[in-house]
Amino acid sequence: MHAVRFRELLESSGPFVSVYYEESVGLGNGAGAIQLDHRWQGLRERLERLGADKSMTDAIKRAVLRWNRPAIRRGGRAVVVGPEGVLFNEVLLRPTDSTVVRVSELPYIVPILAHGLENPNYLLAMVDATGADISAYLGGELHSESVDGALGRVAARLTKLLDETLAGTTFVAGTTEARANLMAALPTSVCGQVVSLPICAPRGEYDFDELKWAAEAWFLDRQLSAVDDAVVRFDAEAGRRSGRAVQGLGAVCSALRQGTIDTLIVGDIGDAVVVADEGMTTVAPRGDDRELGSGRVMRADEALPLFAISAGASLVRTDERIAPTDGIAAVLRHTPSS
Repeated sequence: MHAVRFRELLESSGPFVSVYYEESVGLGNGAGAIQLDHRWQGLRERLERLGADKSMTDAIKRAVLRWNRPAIRRGGRAVVVGPEGVLFNEVLLRPTDSTVVRVSELPYIVPILAHGLENPNYLLAMVDATGADISAYLGGELHSESVDGALGRVAARLTKLLDETLAGTTFVAGTTEARANLMAALPTSVCGQVVSLPICAPRGEYDFDELKWAAEAWFLDRQLSAVDDAVVRFDAEAGRRSGRAVQGLGAVCSALRQGTIDTLIVGDIGDAVVVADEGMTTVAPRGDDRELGSGRVMRADEALPLFAISAGASLVRTDERIAPTDGIAAVLRHTPSS
């Protein structure tokens, strides 16, 4: 994921509350409401044990209980809150293995790297010759509207929504002819943000779950491709012994201090810690931090992604395709100085 996805974290001060949990489909009925309330009570108890500030706990509560965005099959939820309010409130393509609740000096975003969307705002449009039904997933909320009439009107509305909402992708489904005509009517400037889904049905006769699952498959494919690309680049640079592939806490912290990281590859870091200076301008593994004085000791899986974001690096959460030393690696922009 690009650093710009998380830039607002750099403008926020701690502490932060980071919550991740599984969200099942069908929470709109009575049983679902009971399940949602039960989940919140469990989260609240954990937040209280961890000493979360009441205002932040209340913000988490509002985010959890007022969520009206349908889950994508067996998906997950990500809610990250700072003193100023909710920073992230979005769907995950897959849930974390277990519920995660952290109250810490820095935000924890690794599950978003693993299962989040590159841009959590997107549009779904079901089109035929009579117009389109449009669903917009924006900032954790679902907004729906219909546009009746010629597909030129639909194209104009989608273009305006893309411009106003900063949605990253528009998925278009419907009859083959309608999809082709809509693509022809869209400005060239937005065509690169439109994905045509092979779901052929007129408005009112489609399965909305099928549409969401097709979008999920596309996002998941993009996610896997990003991991593939990072692993291939890392292996290639390591094979060439170019010095642009580094792994382990020491080497990665050194590259972060020099600002040379292009892509941070996050694996299983575990409970490792690093030490940063008070201004969060430099970082080192514990034991190599003599120049930092007392420093600030913090979890590596929280600190290293934030340092990478501040340097403008991309970030990926890898899987079994690579198991870097200490659970952390990077591809560098250029060979680091000694």
